[in-house]
Amino acid sequence: MSNKILVIGACGQIGTELTLRLRELHGNDRVIAADIRQGNEELMESGPFEIMDAIDADQMENICLHYEINEVYLMAAMLSATGEKFPDKAWKLNMTSLFNVLDLAKEGKINKVFWPSSIAVFGPTTPQVDTPQHTIMEPTTVYGISKQTGERWCEYYHSKYGVDVRSIRYPGLISWKTLPGGGTTDYAVEIFHEAIAQSKYSCFLSENTALPMMYMDDAIRATINIMEAPATQIKERSSYNLSGMSFTPADIAVAITKHLPEFTISYSPDSRQQIADSWPSSIDDSHARKDWNWQAQFDLEKTVAVMLEHLSN
Repeated sequence: MSNKILVIGACGQIGTELTLRLRELHGNDRVIAADIRQGNEELMESGPFEIMDAIDADQMENICLHYEINEVYLMAAMLSATGEKFPDKAWKLNMTSLFNVLDLAKEGKINKVFWPSSIAVFGPTTPQVDTPQHTIMEPTTVYGISKQTGERWCEYYHSKYGVDVRSIRYPGLISWKTLPGGGTTDYAVEIFHEAIAQSKYSCFLSENTALPMMYMDDAIRATINIMEAPATQIKERSSYNLSGMSFTPADIAVAITKHLPEFTISYSPDSRQQIADSWPSSIDDSHARKDWNWQAQFDLEKTVAVMLEHLSN
């Protein structure tokens, strides 16, 4: 019998697609979705859903015990750009929710935890090209600080209490199914919607800002792969570097014009530019490839073709 799984933050950009994929794999009734608000129709109608505030430890525990949950995917978080507007709230949500889950695992009430980290853990002093797995981290955003701190706590709970916690440092994610949720890499989704609707886009990052990105299907596959890997293969209990592709706004604009020749892009960098400038331009994910056989399947051209095809429909 497969595990009973709880996805917290199931209505977000990653959570929605992750929940639906897990339901395909394990059965609709064995994957419980939870969020502070309801999600889209497909998510709500495909299996059990609970309204949950991830900061409420008692509520989280009650849901885990009620459904006899084995595995928790904690996807609830306040992202980089939104977090800068509400630093106290971002810190409270991102850290309290993690402790709530880690403590349930420490007490033996759940068996396995997935918690997402991010390239936001890196900062301006980090090597920018092929950023290594182990390197300088001096993040400049509340989101990045909370993720770096979370990585240390994950490793601590694993080494001190034997908690089976697994993590990935997500790059920017691109999806046609759900809208982004207030991150610095959101332009790479917005640009497709605007290209189809308006044939033009004003980008909030400058044209040569290279950032690590990933198509959502790769991110979901990586998340499930790391959770399915034998515990002995998981060597990094802080978080794994993960890479798909790296490109600039100018690169993605060129790729879009191959499909939509009328498309034009302009640039008006805002406060998110400073955040983007503090992040790596490319990531070395050799540890993930070596330890649990990670391999990305989508490059820029393939991603652009798939995004335009689905959004045009």
